[in-house]
Amino acid sequence: MFEKFNIDKRVLAALKDMNFTKATEIQNRVIPVAMQGNDLVAQSMTGSGKTAAFGIPMLHFIEPRRGVQVLILVPTRELAEQVGSEIKKFSKYTHMSVAKVYGGVGIEPQIHALRTAEIVVGTPGRILDHMSRRTVNFSPVKILVLDEADRMLDMGFIDDIRRIVNTLPRKRQTMLFSATISDDVMRIARNYMNNPVRITTTVRVPLHKLRQFYCDVPEEDKISLLLHLIKKEKPSLAIIFSNTKRETDFVAQALEQNGVEAKAIHGDMTQQQRLYVMEGFHRGRPHILVATDVAARGLDIKNVTHIFNYDVPNDADNYTHRIGRTARLGKEGKAITLLSKKDHESFRRIHRFLPDIEKMVEKDYPKVFVRRPQRHYGGRRHFGRRRY
Repeated sequence: MFEKFNIDKRVLAALKDMNFTKATEIQNRVIPVAMQGNDLVAQSMTGSGKTAAFGIPMLHFIEPRRGVQVLILVPTRELAEQVGSEIKKFSKYTHMSVAKVYGGVGIEPQIHALRTAEIVVGTPGRILDHMSRRTVNFSPVKILVLDEADRMLDMGFIDDIRRIVNTLPRKRQTMLFSATISDDVMRIARNYMNNPVRITTTVRVPLHKLRQFYCDVPEEDKISLLLHLIKKEKPSLAIIFSNTKRETDFVAQALEQNGVEAKAIHGDMTQQQRLYVMEGFHRGRPHILVATDVAARGLDIKNVTHIFNYDVPNDADNYTHRIGRTARLGKEGKAITLLSKKDHESFRRIHRFLPDIEKMVEKDYPKVFVRRPQRHYGGRRHFGRRRY
């Protein structure tokens, strides 16, 4: 129960409206430390409830109409939208204003929102843009949150983070959340935090809740096998991961052309397109999302029953991030990896760290023909029929 944390009654009322009755592990560990004003470094998976872990305590330290007092940095546009929306729900009765700041959309509405915001959630690039335009003032900031810190570093945001943090007041509370605690993450902690409390929670899904399989398949038969597995498994919600934007588009198109409702999401899409796809997926239409790692990172999607790895990720950390999107909050899930010859080296590295992957034998799956766009010639799009 959240009452044990001595939370503001207005925040408790908002949590009740959201049907938050029992705190998760990360919330139990972080909220008491954060309520004392301590800096902290917390290791936690996406979907563990960390937005509430830092969002609930911060509402005790900020006051209305006193400027921007909280800055939350996140790696992606989708995560900025998601975190900002959650914080708005927590602050429903405290009447704090939240500005969501990210690229790919018009800047004028953000400038307007920043004038009255107490809480800003944003991506590093667009935050720097506002700083250069002098459309935001961070001198009143009391709390800094670095969410998905490992992914921000992977995406090359370290210099942007340094530039932003160096402009903030030295006297502040800093909370860092990361799925993995690397040397680079700890370097940020040493340079920008004051004796942070280290918090580590369960970062792997229990094996009895998540079953992992791999299938050996020739590269040219991957789509055939994927279609077969989808029809066999009948997932209610599934995410298919691919390593490239181009492959993501191809897989989504191939599934659609063979009667499976699926949509792609990746960095080349406009923000409006991405939001449209995600809003539909949350409602179950489409019920299959085809995504790159970067596009899907940080998205908190409930009730995912299946993860399919169309391509094998480069390392065990990315594999863990992918499969961790199913079997959440005590539910069961299944992860299936399609393994062709080009994937063997990456898969060996992953299997060394995660040996609990079973082999799935699908000998007699039906071969299907997929109609796919070919190259453009003289402005005309040619199509061909090819087996995949």
